[in-house]
Amino acid sequence: MKTRGRYGHFIRWIFIVIDFIVLNASYFLVCYWTNQQHEPFFGKQVWLILNLAFGIVVYVLSSLHDKRVVYIDRVLIHLVKNVLLHMVVFLMLVSFIDALPSWRVIVTLYVVFAAALALWWIISRKLLKWYRSKGYNYRRIAIIGGGSSGAGVRLIRQLMEDQGYGYHIVGFFDEEPIKDIPNYKGGIGELENFINENIIDEIYCAVPENEKNELQHIINLAERNAIDFFYVPQFSKYISRRFEIDTFGSVPVMSIHPLPLNNPLNKAAKRALDLVVSSIVLLLSPILFLPIAIGVKLSSPGPVFFRQERTGYRGKSFKCLKFRSMRVNDESDSLQATKDDPRKTKFGNLLRKTSLDELPQFINVFKGEMSIVGPRPHMVQQTQEYSELIDKYMLRHTIKPGITGWAQVNGFRGPTDELWKMERRVELDVWYAENWNFMLDIKIMFLTVINAILGDKNAL
Repeated sequence: MKTRGRYGHFIRWIFIVIDFIVLNASYFLVCYWTNQQHEPFFGKQVWLILNLAFGIVVYVLSSLHDKRVVYIDRVLIHLVKNVLLHMVVFLMLVSFIDALPSWRVIVTLYVVFAAALALWWIISRKLLKWYRSKGYNYRRIAIIGGGSSGAGVRLIRQLMEDQGYGYHIVGFFDEEPIKDIPNYKGGIGELENFINENIIDEIYCAVPENEKNELQHIINLAERNAIDFFYVPQFSKYISRRFEIDTFGSVPVMSIHPLPLNNPLNKAAKRALDLVVSSIVLLLSPILFLPIAIGVKLSSPGPVFFRQERTGYRGKSFKCLKFRSMRVNDESDSLQATKDDPRKTKFGNLLRKTSLDELPQFINVFKGEMSIVGPRPHMVQQTQEYSELIDKYMLRHTIKPGITGWAQVNGFRGPTDELWKMERRVELDVWYAENWNFMLDIKIMFLTVINAILGDKNAL
């Protein structure tokens, strides 16, 4: 008889227990720091309520450790929800026993708890990814159908990018094998025999809905063998937004989330971040701007700033500012820079390698023409060309362009001398627009600074 692993679920409970340990350690540490040892706040009743409130939070919001794939920005969003809900539940319950401490103690407790829990959750995700990359705590999955450019193949490639997800693709079933896709086991007709002879934990099915007989057959196979079944809809690769399932009676309905930055509060939060950071940079700008300006002037005749017409929000063009890194030439608005471009000056090459040539774009950010994080603005001529070649290209202009972006921190920076590079860049830009959150911007800004310090091989 085939047996599946029995101990993987213990990891979840071990990590939840450590969550409670972090909570209690924070509580006792704050009580010691604030001299609350002899106050009612340090009593057994308060301690029990503290842990009861966290148990309620874990039940209501579900544990982060239930999810196999979680990005750091999502970890921090989940953290904020957990800490705020715990504070509300805890203070409400503790008020019934008249043991409320001062606001100073409460603020200290939750600052320490949030910091400690964030550190633990980030470490726990790294530990899990490392553990799974070693071949432990994995899920055996079979992926069915989709064709060479379908959702099934895109899912496989996504899972293959990071072994830390903990998924082993034990079988791929489709009409014919596809290059670079492992463990091809034949057509869909071979699935039943494979299930009978192998252990499978999950099935991901990308069979088109119009092949309803095959789809129902696969669902029945999964149910008979106690295998978790997931259906992968055949959406365009540029549609990456989250969907919610609802029902009208017995009819399932999928609703798409609106773009996050269509929400006025989200838009205000992003603009506030842009204003704060750009104001700080511009106030400190003389420290860098003056020596760079002198270097540009000494490197070759011409202006300090290079102003180029680029496509911005909703397709509206604007003058994008940069420190001039090339000699003045007639092709600056039509010919993209290359690695060994003879138009570049030696000083300009240094500016490009360190991304210092982009600093004047903080002026564009302050004026509201750009954001710190967003799709990189392209030359107007490029926009005209690529909008005809790449499906969904103009979706990247539904948000403001940025100094840095999700595509750039994922290695797609520099020239787009091949069409596939621009296609991948557009795909990442659209993903960012459809999945934006405040912590994602912080993450991208952090990674951009790290790349600038370490150097980016794609910088020209």
